[in-house]
Amino acid sequence: MGVVDWVTGDTTGMGIPAHVGALGTRPEAFLTEAFRASGALSADNAVTAVTRFDELSVGGTGSKLILSVTYAHAEGAPPRDLFVKFSRDFSDPLRDGSRYMLDAEVRLALLSRGPNFPIAVPRCAFADYHGETGTGVLITERIHYGSDGIEPHYAKCRDDELPDQLDHYRAVITALARLSGSHRGGSLPERTGALFPFDPVEAGAADRFPYTARQLQNRVARYGVFAERYPRLLPDTITTPEFIGSWAEDVVLFSENEGRIQDFLQGAPDLVALCHWNANIDNAWFWRNGDGVRECGLLDWGRVGQMNVARALYGALSGAGPAFWREHATDLVESFAAEYHRCGGPEVDAVELRTHLDMVTATMGLAYLMDAPPLIQLELPDLDDVTGPTDPRLTSNENARVLLHMMTMFLNQWQTRDFGTMLRDVLG
Repeated sequence: MGVVDWVTGDTTGMGIPAHVGALGTRPEAFLTEAFRASGALSADNAVTAVTRFDELSVGGTGSKLILSVTYAHAEGAPPRDLFVKFSRDFSDPLRDGSRYMLDAEVRLALLSRGPNFPIAVPRCAFADYHGETGTGVLITERIHYGSDGIEPHYAKCRDDELPDQLDHYRAVITALARLSGSHRGGSLPERTGALFPFDPVEAGAADRFPYTARQLQNRVARYGVFAERYPRLLPDTITTPEFIGSWAEDVVLFSENEGRIQDFLQGAPDLVALCHWNANIDNAWFWRNGDGVRECGLLDWGRVGQMNVARALYGALSGAGPAFWREHATDLVESFAAEYHRCGGPEVDAVELRTHLDMVTATMGLAYLMDAPPLIQLELPDLDDVTGPTDPRLTSNENARVLLHMMTMFLNQWQTRDFGTMLRDVLG
């Protein structure tokens, strides 16, 4: 498919721009029409000027844009400072291939505009999507990190720079539980279930292992070579021949029982609810309320939907380090379970929920992190000279930093929680 400039949105029936350049041909006219169509702007108001129009090259999906505008009447208008997210990136086939992720994000943005949405999300000014081509646009308020009482933005997998880690994670976990519990308790609009239907077969197929058992074992062996060559990058506990040998046996068990694992994860109805899929610290913003309690809002809602809430917990905690998991993961799971129930969700056993979190951690690692060693080496050709995980050459390279961190977290959890034995217990 070639470059598309404009499509007709499925919700509003109006023409919507497919990329930054298309919006740039008539920004004031489109924004006025769009905001009126969404109800964000009254019929007697209009966007009179665009004072900032800066494209961003961030994230793993479509193009992004920073906008600032003026209105004929400021009172009752959307925010002046806006963030625009397109599903498409025609300059990058890989990023453009993720265009369908914006579909659910648009649905969530529109749902959040209703009264009493239980958590903070960026205020939506306009959202629409053309399902046939996967072309959509989302326009929200821009979060002003580091001003107006909002904390600075925190980078993914840089928790060493995060003040009071536990309190920040507690705020994220509370927001996740509040959303999921409110959904299960019936506080969200009745149409929520239709907007985000749950299909256990589809959910189980979403993150399948892309490798055979033999291919997984080959990747374990490749990790062993990486660990021997770069021991200073990894904790000693996940570089021993004993651990690597045990892991090589375990991955076969996981591969042979992948279907049964998914039946276990998708077959727990009390744990299925509307969830944010990837609530890492970098996808949140933080402030303190009038009582001095830290709260957070969540953004970047790609793949939002009904799922096992353990998947939401993994999405939030996967950016935390091994010591944090060891010291706080169980308490945070218990906090999630309590808030989930308080907000209307079923009462769930925190020990069972932790087992689900462990199985999600294992399966997501096998699905997405087994090629981390060569990818890290590709990102950092001078890896032999890197002194450790806090070396600036590593920490300044986001791809390498995140890959190393996620792989370390995954294997540390495998070693400390003994996923192989746990799976045998799950299977009975």
